[in-house]
Amino acid sequence: MKTYDVVALGELLIDFTPHSVNEGGYPVLSANPGGAPGNFLAALNRYGCKTAMIGKVGNDTFGRLLVQTLQNAGIETKGVLTDDGVFTTLAFVSLDKSGNRDFSFARKPGADTCLKPEEIDESLIADAKVFHFGTLSLTNEPAASATRKAIELAKAHGLLISLDPNLRKPLWKNEADAKAAMEWSLKQADIVKISDEEIEFLWGLSPEEGGKKLLNEYGVSLAYITLGPKGCYAVTASHQITVNSPSGIQVIDGDIFGGSAMSQFLQYKKSPSDLTEEELTQIVRFACTAASLSTQKHGGITSVPDRQEVEDRLHA
Repeated sequence: MKTYDVVALGELLIDFTPHSVNEGGYPVLSANPGGAPGNFLAALNRYGCKTAMIGKVGNDTFGRLLVQTLQNAGIETKGVLTDDGVFTTLAFVSLDKSGNRDFSFARKPGADTCLKPEEIDESLIADAKVFHFGTLSLTNEPAASATRKAIELAKAHGLLISLDPNLRKPLWKNEADAKAAMEWSLKQADIVKISDEEIEFLWGLSPEEGGKKLLNEYGVSLAYITLGPKGCYAVTASHQITVNSPSGIQVIDGDIFGGSAMSQFLQYKKSPSDLTEEELTQIVRFACTAASLSTQKHGGITSVPDRQEVEDRLHA
């Protein structure tokens, strides 16, 4: 019996989000725990799954806060290491009129990029059902090598591989490097959560065309393609569906969507290709609703709505 449903590797950081402007015209920022893999796991834990995190933070106030926040969310943190030589990564978020986020990073280097291959706790991977990662851990060494090693270990232990490419252009030296890392990552994955904008960036295709390409050319078994305020298009070899976001919601949070969808997928105890159309629809409806509701609150890890709140909205 596996202890963990999902183990994730990747960045833990602090998001600084503007909530007002001071007299000089500068934004007043609110600090919130962040990092896509941590947000992903937080949603899983909120909906009854057991998870563990692999990563690195600085030996500083924010690093300690992040570890404590993960622990408070029920996430196992023995795979999260502390580095005395670097600071915890910081992200500064700005919002456009539509609520879409733009990022700048204090990460030269950040602690998350300093995870080494020999620091990977293989026992956590061996004791899990699913391994999840994103491409931000591939932007710099040694974390890129650590990520590749973790994927090798996950495959050796028979885990499903889950991916959220999570494109953040400012963290890459150039767009060609970003595309190459995303392409490589997609070829490793069984389950992918990707946005329509990321599909446009990679191939200039529609969500439907991108979904077909992921299944036929990359070996993906289940693709969730988020559509901003419009919801999600999901596809397997047998089924394709589109689920609209709840009314009145501008954008759905991709990290919370991914973790929420995974929590529901695991309940069926099936391979992705064996899901029925009804099961796939239920997974995506729940995830769209949870991810939409999460945008009503600040932060990622701390914004995941309770199951009852999601159920109430689904049946409203």
